[in-house]
Amino acid sequence: MPAHSIGSGTISFGLVSIPIKLYTAAASGGASFNLLHAKCGNRIKQQQVCPVCNEVVDRAGLVKGYEFTKEQYVRFTDEELKSLEGEASKIIDIAEFVPLPQVDPIYFEKTYYLGPDKGGEKAYRLLADAMAKTDRVAFAKFVMRGKESLVLIRPAQQGLMLHTMYFADEVRDFGEIEKGQSAKIKEGELELALRLIDELSNGEFKPEQYQDDYRLRVLDMVNLKVEGKEVTAVGPQVQRAQVIDLMEALKESLAKRVPPVPQGVMQKKPAVKIAKRGEAAPEKLEKKAQATKK
Repeated sequence: MPAHSIGSGTISFGLVSIPIKLYTAAASGGASFNLLHAKCGNRIKQQQVCPVCNEVVDRAGLVKGYEFTKEQYVRFTDEELKSLEGEASKIIDIAEFVPLPQVDPIYFEKTYYLGPDKGGEKAYRLLADAMAKTDRVAFAKFVMRGKESLVLIRPAQQGLMLHTMYFADEVRDFGEIEKGQSAKIKEGELELALRLIDELSNGEFKPEQYQDDYRLRVLDMVNLKVEGKEVTAVGPQVQRAQVIDLMEALKESLAKRVPPVPQGVMQKKPAVKIAKRGEAAPEKLEKKAQATKK
């Protein structure tokens, strides 16, 4: 199925304008369920209900409100909100370029692919190549679906990707979280931890080696139910967390990483003692000792 554009815009930096199209880069693959009426098996409908008037409200009777104090709202019409977006709602005006390693991943929200729109192929290619050559990413603001977003544009896979970002005031302060600063690390524990990290390290990330096992189990059970087969539900085996010695746990983890000796590979034999010059060979001395005993 060909990629379907979900929107368009224009990347602007300096006097250069690049018409682009946005494409969804990823979609959640989790198993989703619908709510059914247990009595008849049909899907239920959700309704908007006013608890004060005790009546069902259709879409035409709804307005948007911003809560400025508890249970006190300021009303907005769709036209008013649309007017606040401004004429630059489709302009991605690049404010600065920075090295990607300087961007904390905590600010990343969602990813989109960017492709050139009609007439923007050369400028798109120029920007992608220049950013890749300088190892820089771009920051800009962009209004998507009525919401102003901080966005990051980066070169990837010979093209450009756009990431919506959280604003600084949307990210909670990590200083509010206790981080175990009072814990004392025993001598040798850090060295063992570093060794274990080295044992589990790879030179590159291969996402295809990971899969959603829960979703696969759900789909397997769906197929069994569709086929009318009886399914016996077995609850997950919950293991109690054991308080163990950290050093011993690290040592045991490293021991499990030692590869076993492959079958067919001979173990090294003990070294044979070589007699010095003028000294009888060890096997001759042993035979002489046995003869003396007789």
